[in-house]
Amino acid sequence: MPPGSPYPDAFYDRDPRLVARELLGAVLQCRTADGVASGRIVETEAYLGPHDPACHAVAGRTARTWFLHGAPGVAYVYRIYGMHWCFNAVTLPEGFGSAVLVRALEPIEGVQLMRRRRSVRTGSVPADRDLTNGPGKLAEALGIDGRLDGVRLDGAPNAAGALTLRAGAPIADAAVIVTPRIGITRAAEWPLRYLVAGSAWVSRTPKAFPRTPY
Repeated sequence: MPPGSPYPDAFYDRDPRLVARELLGAVLQCRTADGVASGRIVETEAYLGPHDPACHAVAGRTARTWFLHGAPGVAYVYRIYGMHWCFNAVTLPEGFGSAVLVRALEPIEGVQLMRRRRSVRTGSVPADRDLTNGPGKLAEALGIDGRLDGVRLDGAPNAAGALTLRAGAPIADAAVIVTPRIGITRAAEWPLRYLVAGSAWVSRTPKAFPRTPY
């Protein structure tokens, strides 16, 4: 689809592994009362649904996972360690419970705003390459929090703001690396993390992780 176009719902109504791969190079934009910030996606992870032991869907549809089980093309935003928010794009039909975690971005728009947001918690301004090279970091930098849980990803706003996922320049298969997912204990060996090879904004990969071409 043309670069800059928001993805239709049909884009998300597919295997999360395909969506995770094809979101590389896409642009995630967050618009809030503070301003607009965006970045190009360089790292994702697929969470396959209730049969995936690492996916929140194994708990069923709870208050926390309500929008994980929502319609394809909405945001699932959840908190980890009581302090970091994580942004996911929901995939497959409503009620199933699969999603793609966006793990890292290359900053594009609103870099000064990102620096300000990130410095509030850290007490200092992070280096630009550290602004969005992790799921908690990018959510903080873009202003994504639990108030955006369930918002559509085509830019339709709610009271807290708006999220838009737009097509970007395609990333060739030869430039994609696949590894296991990071920071999980169940199904930890499943190769469901996708990243742009050579990107300075990808989060750190454990040394022992296997790396395979897409």
